[in-house]
Parts: sequence; C-alpha cells; structure tokens
Amino acid sequence: MSLRPGTVFLSDCPARLAVEVIAGKWAVVTLFALSDGPLRHGELVELIGGVSRKVLTQTLRRLQDHGLVERRTYAEAPPRVEYGLTELGRTLEGPIALLTEWARSNGEAIVAFQQAAETAEVTDASDRERRP
Repeated sequence: MSLRPGTVFLSDCPARLAVEVIAGKWAVVTLFALSDGPLRHGELVELIGGVSRKVLTQTLRRLQDHGLVERRTYAEAPPRVEYGLTELGRTLEGPIALLTEWARSNGEAIVAFQQAAETAEVTDASDRERRP
C-alpha cells in the first residue's frame, strides 16, 4: 500500500472515514478515558472535564456507530449503563498513548505559539487602525 499523496485519504477511502471518526474534538479524549476499563456516563463527564453531557452522549454514539465503543446496560434497579472499548477500539490504545505523550511533550510549545500568533494579530489590528 502506498502512502503517497493521492493514494490515501480520498473522499471515498475507508482510511479517511477512520480518521474523521477519531478526529472529533472529544473522540480521542473519550477513547483515552475508556482505556482503563468501562465507565458510566457520569464518571466519563467527571474524568474528561469540560465536556457537556449532551456532547459526550453524541461522541459516545458516534464511536458506537463506528464500532469503537460498546454500551452495556445492566438489568438492575436503577438501571446501570457502562461504556467500554470494543476490540476494535482497543487497537487505538497504542496510537492514542503515543499521541498523548506527544501532546504532553509539546503542549507548552503549542500554547506559546498560539499566544504569539494572537499577540501578532492584535498588533496587526492596531497598526491597521492607526493608518490613514
């Protein structure tokens, strides 16, 4: 299989769909949170932080629809629901661990670059306002 431009990530390519599924804002974070084992919805909300219940539900459904997460309902009173990684979802543990390590190592550089870019935008806007 070639990895040259034009040979992968075409609009009808399964690899492109796979990347689109995990590229959602909360997808990788959710998958990472489930890597230690099944969790309930509320536990995921607390563990992830910053995600609304609605958005987490949408993320979990999308991951379920693509075979990465499974939803288990237990016949208890009150009913209990847990989410866990499927066998396919577990294949992402290694790549997500590598991505997480990269993010830890480079997160500060990304923030510094972003702040510098924002400062430059403010400076550019001020310069434009001063021009006649």
